[in-house]
Order: sequence, then structure tokens, then C-alpha cells
Amino acid sequence: MTSGLSDTAVFNWPVRVYYEDTDAGGVVFYANYLKFFERARTEFLRSYGVEQDALVAEQGIIFVVRSVKIDYLKPARFNELLAVSAKIIEIKKTNLTFEQAVTRHQQVLCAGEVRIACLDARTMKPKPIPFAILEQLS
Repeated sequence: MTSGLSDTAVFNWPVRVYYEDTDAGGVVFYANYLKFFERARTEFLRSYGVEQDALVAEQGIIFVVRSVKIDYLKPARFNELLAVSAKIIEIKKTNLTFEQAVTRHQQVLCAGEVRIACLDARTMKPKPIPFAILEQLS
């Protein structure tokens, strides 16, 4: 059930780099870019009315990261204001693939592709994404 999503708008979420985000070298620690990606995906879904806590409570489903491909291109530093983007590039029956990037003044610092899977919260087995959510995202 791959959808033609080439015209899907890119969602952007601002992130300020805090001291706790940096390593001993004064740059953003590599794993924290994944946290920035997570925040942008969560806010992207929220912008479509998809609240993940409600999904668990009402439908017994959760979204989990299935795979990540990431390229670190340039460092971000303490106190910089960054933009983290999220765009769905593929929709399948049980997963969504996002194209994501962290930018500073339109300069790409980090780029990646993240696939999230829909699981039954109790059994942790793949479960189809509810049709209502697919309709909202398409």
C-alpha cells in the first residue's frame, strides 16, 4: 500500500541545542540527533491529530522505530537554533518511512530516513495502521 507522497509538505520543528545535548568537544552528541528526529516525528503526527498516548489507550497500538539510516554532515553547537524536518516518503500497511533532516539556516547538518512500525501494544507484533490514520496522512 505504498502511497504517492511526492507532494507531501515538509513538517519543520524548531530545536534549541542545550548544553546537555553536547559532548566534551562542544558539539551535539551524535545520538541526540535521533532524539531531535523523534520530537519532529511526534509533532508531525500530532499536527495531523494523531496522539500516541491515545493510540495506546484507545486502540492498543504503538509506533516504534524499525530502522534508521543517518548521515552526519556538519556539527551543531551549544545554543544554536535548528530546524528538524519530517516528511513521510512511504506508507505501507504496517509502517511509515520518514525522510528527516536537521538544518541550520537551510544548511543540512544531519539527514536520515526512519521507518516506524505499528505494533500491537500487548503482543508487540506488527499490526496494520488504522485506516483513519492512513486517511489523515495521505
